[in-house]
Amino acid sequence: MDTTLSDKDKKFREFALNGNMWRVILQVCIPLAIFQLVNHIFNILDTMMASHISATAVSAVAYLSQLQNMIAAIGTGLAVGSTLKISECYGAGDYDLVKKRLSTLIAICVGVSALVLMLIPFTPFLLKISGTPSEFIEIGTKYFIVTLIATVMSIFNNVYIAIERARGNSKRILRLNMFVIMLKLSITGVFIYGLNADITMIAVATVFAQLFLFIMAIRNLSRGNDAFTFSLKSITFTERVVKPMLTLSFPVMVERLAFAMGKTVVNAMSKNYGPVTVGALGISNNINGTATQLETGFQDGGASIISQNLGACRPDRALDAFKKLLIIESLIGLICYIILNVFIDQISFVFANSSQGFNYEFQQTIIKVFRYDAFGGCIPLGINCAIMALFFGFGKTKLTLLINFCRVFIFRIPLLWALQNFTILGSESVGIVMAASNILTAVFSSIIAFFVIRQIKKEWNLKL
Repeated sequence: MDTTLSDKDKKFREFALNGNMWRVILQVCIPLAIFQLVNHIFNILDTMMASHISATAVSAVAYLSQLQNMIAAIGTGLAVGSTLKISECYGAGDYDLVKKRLSTLIAICVGVSALVLMLIPFTPFLLKISGTPSEFIEIGTKYFIVTLIATVMSIFNNVYIAIERARGNSKRILRLNMFVIMLKLSITGVFIYGLNADITMIAVATVFAQLFLFIMAIRNLSRGNDAFTFSLKSITFTERVVKPMLTLSFPVMVERLAFAMGKTVVNAMSKNYGPVTVGALGISNNINGTATQLETGFQDGGASIISQNLGACRPDRALDAFKKLLIIESLIGLICYIILNVFIDQISFVFANSSQGFNYEFQQTIIKVFRYDAFGGCIPLGINCAIMALFFGFGKTKLTLLINFCRVFIFRIPLLWALQNFTILGSESVGIVMAASNILTAVFSSIIAFFVIRQIKKEWNLKL
């Protein structure tokens, strides 16, 4: 099969492999970072709409979202790992393999989605064995069932977005997702403020929004006949096509599943301080997510740039991309840390308002948790994001699994258990734990990165 590239894809490949690295990173990553930021802001608005129902409702959404993330981790892990191998083929100029991996990846997604849908009848049991508080099960079972349907579509959508990211179509990703976000927010607003609906309708709004992106994904992946279009004839489960994708994806799946599971455990442990603390932790994570989502946008784009240059046998250029990413990520973290701390009183005031009135205790709990969370989150996680981009780009996903496993199950959960059992600290314990685990994670990943970079330079005969 003689597979070709579109003129636009040829132009981007040349730019990614030979253009000024600062320009490459900024052109690819800024739209992704803006998308992540805007998406996160609208998620915060979503949380605010839930808080309009009640503090228990927002806590339930925060808790159940982590369970949904556990299931979605399979799809996102598959998207991240597999599309990095597609990106590597793109950089190497093997366009026939690009098409085969793309088409086979979508076929694999069909099987994964079928497995997710099979979970729906077992929703109450699933929520119970995961330690979900009874009050959350009561108001959140229908919400979670609808969320599973949205998750199926998001599996395909995440793969599609990752494919567009691999070919440098960051602006298309931004445009499509901006529309999706506005659509979801508008529908949610009508349900919550116009119809006084419960949290189930928040999930229904998500389904409608994901459906639009799902339709656009099918449309864009089926147009034309170049390397980045789906073809039934190109689906092949040969070792050369499938094994590299699954080998890279599996650790990412496990990593994201374990991370989401760990956050669920933390939420379950946090309920010892009352439902308000669970909600405050979720809101604190959302507020700090303003920084981490910007950093994640640069991480995702940076990983694609690194893998493309590695595929073209340009490891020196791949390492240069990492160095520049590290500078950018650190600056983002510093700026966001300053801004968020200046305006935390105003931000928390908004979250503490509901249809039942202003909840001063809830606001103070949010602020208390946030102060610690931001200290350990903004800058340290920015550094960690740059290192994750390096590891993803070089295919070292087993290291990302190790780091994120330690982040939750070594640096976070045991510390929270110790604070709960050996101190008299209250809800601030969850904030202290978030700060400590994030800082320790950044230190741990930096130590590993030092040795990995030395190994890469030796392997490619680069100057140490």
